[in-house]
Amino acid sequence: MAYAFDHERYCAELAHQAGLFEAALGAAGPDRLAAPVPTCPEWTLRELTVHLGGAYRWFAHIVRTRATEPVSPADVAGGAGPGDDTGLDELAEWFADGARDAVTALREADPHAPTWSWADDHTPAFWARRATHETVVHRADACLAAGTDFQVSPEIAADCVDEWLHLLTLPQLRARKESLRLLDERAGARLHLHPADTPIGAHDATDDAAPVEWVIDLTAPAQDATEGPAHGLSWHRGHAKADVALRGPLTDLLLVLQRRLPSHSPRVEVLGDRTLLDLWLRATSFD
Repeated sequence: MAYAFDHERYCAELAHQAGLFEAALGAAGPDRLAAPVPTCPEWTLRELTVHLGGAYRWFAHIVRTRATEPVSPADVAGGAGPGDDTGLDELAEWFADGARDAVTALREADPHAPTWSWADDHTPAFWARRATHETVVHRADACLAAGTDFQVSPEIAADCVDEWLHLLTLPQLRARKESLRLLDERAGARLHLHPADTPIGAHDATDDAAPVEWVIDLTAPAQDATEGPAHGLSWHRGHAKADVALRGPLTDLLLVLQRRLPSHSPRVEVLGDRTLLDLWLRATSFD
């Protein structure tokens, strides 16, 4: 699929989002490092930071070495973090070093060079986009842990939704994630994501006139989905009647999709079959 932005824009956005994550970490303060993250209760804020900082080093290693096969994060130097007894300043410095390493590796790479990934795009361009959106979502976690406001530009939020829906169609993910098969029981159903604050400029990368809304169709899965789309799910930008619609500010729709905001929040509105939306969220969760 075509990406919304060029490689350098993703690299710049990754650096920006990592800086905002570091700011949220600083706002939380040292006393909250051991507190559970509300949206990832199995992690403390320290562990969330180590997860993302380790991921940056993993991304950098894959891109810099032009990996041709899967790389275990455990085999990447420095990915385990600076230690549980380190203070906030040292943890933040370690995190920032990882972010800079990832951005540098991505900027130095040919965005189209053959490079391993677990998805359908085997290039550094995939990793620049993936790293950016991974940071956006985990920054929301950090902001919630710190008690600070989370905002993201509408263009980036829309691209996060695009990428998330695309990844969910991949047979690679369906093979790894059994819960996606829960959607098969509602084959033929349709969901509609309707931002109440449709942004200017957050258009489809291939069609500037495409509305910033999404239609998701649940279809019967193919008997053999080893190649091409998983055939249990398709989506497109557009407006259409659906069995359930989720309406609200674009950032909040993203947070609901990523299970960072409950669907019963007063910040969003559910119109139609709520059980279908609940099934969707349960099936697509990475918890």
